[in-house]
Amino acid sequence: MTEKKRVTARDVAAVAGVSPGTVSKALSGKGSVHPDTRERIVEAARGLGLHSLETARDLTVGLVTRDPFDRRTSPVLLGVLETFTEHDIAFLVCDGRGDAIREQHFVESLKRRRVDGILVAGGGSGSFSRPPLRGVEGIPVVYMMTSSTDPDDVSVIPDNQGGAELAVRHLVSTGRRRIACIFGPRREDAAKLKTSATRKALAENGLKLVAEPFYGDWSEQWGRQAALQLIHSGVSVDGIVCGNDVIARGATSALQALDIAVPEEIGVIGFDNWKVMVEGNRPRLSTIDLSLSEVGRAAAAQMVRALRGEEVKKGPIIIECQLVPHESTALPSDPAPRPLNR
Repeated sequence: MTEKKRVTARDVAAVAGVSPGTVSKALSGKGSVHPDTRERIVEAARGLGLHSLETARDLTVGLVTRDPFDRRTSPVLLGVLETFTEHDIAFLVCDGRGDAIREQHFVESLKRRRVDGILVAGGGSGSFSRPPLRGVEGIPVVYMMTSSTDPDDVSVIPDNQGGAELAVRHLVSTGRRRIACIFGPRREDAAKLKTSATRKALAENGLKLVAEPFYGDWSEQWGRQAALQLIHSGVSVDGIVCGNDVIARGATSALQALDIAVPEEIGVIGFDNWKVMVEGNRPRLSTIDLSLSEVGRAAAAQMVRALRGEEVKKGPIIIECQLVPHESTALPSDPAPRPLNR
């Protein structure tokens, strides 16, 4: 005996000529639906063999991510959950682990489950863009923390460039004029973007980097090593922009080991607002918050609009970053810190 196929909101929507979201509202009694539209939806549901309309009430979205437990992914997922809960949308999380074959396997699995939409969470691969999913025609797809290379796709990303510019402007606002930077691998988009943003923000204030950018990896060890190289080069510096909070913590510890006071002699600012690093550092790290929960909320909101059949914004939606100032960039007591030749 052949198993009876489960009828979903998407099936009813296709027959009734409406969006899955409208089907959900009509059959659940939540939200305003024109009586004629509601009647058409009910007739479509019955025609598909729904004796109980419960089957088509709930919407489900699949979420494919590189790593659901990554410190950046978790707050994004919380933002998604918050928005989907408000709209009674369930979601299934699939761990693609950054593997294209594994990711496509999950996409096919989600299609067999007849999900109503797919969210794709990127990040962590060194690139800020990725190719679009294959074989998802007719299914709404929204990308988070990465941009699809298809300009017609919806992508929600944090403003990494604006965040780096904000970090530089903050150092300048505290009187620093001799600024250096320490980033991760030169080939990665994050390092490239932060370098260009740092140069741009400095140029806006009539300044230049006091040394070429230091490129390495995203570790605390590299932060220490780069800071030592910077100081031993004899360059006069009073501010350091770091590519993340881990690098910033390493740089701070190296400066303190050389008996260089932070922030009195050199101000240090990180990136990411990773609480463990920010609060565990002495002094506490100034940093840039990527507004990750807002990235999740905005992506989920675009998915809700797509499920309702409403217009969505094509291309990247950029979420503004926030400055989180702490003691590591407090105003120096001496407006012109002495040159450091150590």
